[in-house]
Amino acid sequence: MKHPLQFLYCGKSSNILYLLILMNLLYACGLRRQSAAEQPVPQPAGPTFSADSAYRYCQAQCDFGPRVMNSPAHDACGEWIADKFRQFGLDVTLQQTVIPAFDGTRLRVTNIIAAYRPELTDRILLCAHWDSRPWADNDPDSANHRKPVLAANDGASGVAVMLEVARLVRSARPAVGIDFICFDAEDYGFPYWAEGEDPGDTWALGSQYWAAHLHKPGYTARFGILLDMVGGQGAQFYREGMSVQYASAVVDRVWRAAQAVGFGSTFPQQTGGYITDDHISVNTVAHIPCIDIIPYYPDCEQSSFGPTWHTLADDMAHIDQTTLQAVGQTVIQVLFSE
Repeated sequence: MKHPLQFLYCGKSSNILYLLILMNLLYACGLRRQSAAEQPVPQPAGPTFSADSAYRYCQAQCDFGPRVMNSPAHDACGEWIADKFRQFGLDVTLQQTVIPAFDGTRLRVTNIIAAYRPELTDRILLCAHWDSRPWADNDPDSANHRKPVLAANDGASGVAVMLEVARLVRSARPAVGIDFICFDAEDYGFPYWAEGEDPGDTWALGSQYWAAHLHKPGYTARFGILLDMVGGQGAQFYREGMSVQYASAVVDRVWRAAQAVGFGSTFPQQTGGYITDDHISVNTVAHIPCIDIIPYYPDCEQSSFGPTWHTLADDMAHIDQTTLQAVGQTVIQVLFSE
């Protein structure tokens, strides 16, 4: 929900003291409103993120085929993701449940949680969704609308970046605990042919469940970063509106990190759209300030999420290693600047 800017108008006064007080007040407000771009940019920190490695993790997920809920490909890929985190020395928890979808389908949901240094109480949350859209309902060809999406970008890319980060932290050992959560059932939301209107809560079912049933009693993290569609060609990551509303300080931190590692142009300072995504319930139910790194294509007619969103073209041919590098190195900078 947008909030309009409010301005204070003060009429003239012959009282000089009043004017001096007002001038001092306005000056102080100006100092407090110093923009994020004017704040010092930190020095690069942490290991080098390997876009080649992340690309291979993305390809490996796509090799299972579309990871549609309740499918063998979905279950097999989930086991592969959990095993990769275990290979990197992380403690893995599988949060499993059954959630009814908008059409009554009972979805077998598995949230995959991998903890780096679980003994530490100072923690940062990284998350992405790992399921794929059952319907390419935004494809230019309506004949494809009921076909499943391979979801190289809208699903696999976020998990791929997290896996590469997990591989690196095993040896580089940042000073904070990190929880990697792969949310399930994010993309089984209301298609246009369903009866009635989308109530708004048919998406991001796995994160809704996790936020209401934390995998550890009293779990909390200092902040969270959601990675969604972080491998697309030509992607730029504007400051997502709900992230700014709920966690503006985290947005500032991440966008400064992008500047520090040379990807300021990939993370412009402008605000993009207001997105309902997995980070909403993390903020509002789990009460962890969490932002969404998600692309914004202001000039794309197909979708502001980019031309491959919910189409059959969301495949490995449209994954860009430069985009993976920009996001992955930015996340590394955040983690190793703590």
